Amino acid sequence: MLRQRLSDALKKSMKAKDTQCVRTLRLILAALKDRDIAARPSGNTDGIANDVILSMLQSMIKQRRDSIELYIKGNREELADIERQEITIIEQFLPVQLSDEEVDEALTATIDKLEASSIKDMGKVMAALKEQYAGKMDFAKASKKVKERLMN
Repeated sequence: MLRQRLSDALKKSMKAKDTQCVRTLRLILAALKDRDIAARPSGNTDGIANDVILSMLQSMIKQRRDSIELYIKGNREELADIERQEITIIEQFLPVQLSDEEVDEALTATIDKLEASSIKDMGKVMAALKEQYAGKMDFAKASKKVKERLMN
């Protein structure tokens, strides 16, 4: 379903002659194709699952945010603007992100459910969060919060 939305958006952007959107969607689809090809040796011939696509899109956003910081430091505001535009386009395909309060609630509920009590349980907690909240939360931030809670 997400693949189809991406393809349809590309066609629509091409018809509208929206070059920035076309360029960004082609980057997404190229990354998706690369991931599909990489998954083939493990027996996945249908392509990667939607949750993996969502994770890929979040990674693309993170990369662009990192680039924005570097461009701003280098006084290249025009390049930072292009990255911001790409983030806006990519975010259209992600579900609504959880608020900080909702993330905290999800972390608490997952830690309690799994009875996680030490840093050794961090992998188990993160796996459960990724399974349940794929595309809905920033797992880098969530990881820091989980680590803080399990270390106390």
